[in-house]
Amino acid sequence: MTDLLALTAQLVDIPSESFSEGPLVEFIESELRAVAWLTVDRVGDNVVARTDLGRAQRLILAGHTDTVPANGNARARIEGDTLHGLGSTDMKGGLAVFFELARTLDQPVHDVTYVFYAREEVAGAHSGLGELFEKAPDLVGGDVALLGEPTQAAIEAGCQGTLRLKVHLDGERAHTARAWMGRNAIHRLGPILAVLDDYEARRPVLDGCQYHEGLQAVFVDGGVAGNVVPDSATVTINHRFAPDRSAAQAEAHVRGLLAPHLDQSDTVELTDASAGASPSLTHPLLSTLIERNDLEVRAKLGWTDVARFAEQGIPAANFGPGDATIAHMAHEHVHRHEIESAHAALVDLLSI
Repeated sequence: MTDLLALTAQLVDIPSESFSEGPLVEFIESELRAVAWLTVDRVGDNVVARTDLGRAQRLILAGHTDTVPANGNARARIEGDTLHGLGSTDMKGGLAVFFELARTLDQPVHDVTYVFYAREEVAGAHSGLGELFEKAPDLVGGDVALLGEPTQAAIEAGCQGTLRLKVHLDGERAHTARAWMGRNAIHRLGPILAVLDDYEARRPVLDGCQYHEGLQAVFVDGGVAGNVVPDSATVTINHRFAPDRSAAQAEAHVRGLLAPHLDQSDTVELTDASAGASPSLTHPLLSTLIERNDLEVRAKLGWTDVARFAEQGIPAANFGPGDATIAHMAHEHVHRHEIESAHAALVDLLSI
């Protein structure tokens, strides 16, 4: 049997920072084109390998090939049963699991589509998965999808949505020696920030999974000069919302909270929004995976590409080795048992 920790280390040692995934993509494509039971397509820097056995259901196993920039951790380092290195947890451990399944399972009981896509760690407009849905949707169709995001080999169901609003407040300039003659726009941020600080997060429970919403100021801008009362100020707000709300409903909720503190000349601009994804745990393939392997199930609080599948009507969940809380950190690492557990659970799902 392949040493999955060593395979993950091999993938870590192929640099694949966002927009520079080419070498890793070429390795994956070359290896999978040599596998007799797979049909392999490449669209840009995305590789899709599929079985076509006429099974009743099709499982999609998808993972992104890119990493964030290195932080003194570009090379893989194995200590005992722990692998250290860039992307080890996010998400080359998951890629190794899917890659090994593609190379070794010639007669899965469900047809499988293996999707290795680029540019997940950057703005959504650049997403390789989005590119596939736009240019080759037939390649990424299926009954249910699993994203190899780091979950410590548990199921993280669905995902929360996210949106950002830019709130611009007006004021009136004056010399600070005669501040009473103006109106300080920065001071006007106070009630807005108080709303955010006092926000009581919703924690809805869906399919037994508790989500936890959030409302945070993430950027503040204002000021003209050291002796001038500022006539404008801007705060950017990020709202994470549970998947029982649409992006439009979440936006309306935040606008309602802000409205009592805004003047007619103030503006609120939606700069981006991505809906969440419902847990979908009742799908037979997901419930079978969970029950036969006694997997822990919890809500996914961040946004992931499961939402892209959900938007296409494909139920999806997150399932992979690694700890998401240390992703992108210099000490990022993954443990052997998590990689092997994720692999074993999927072998079980696809073999029985």
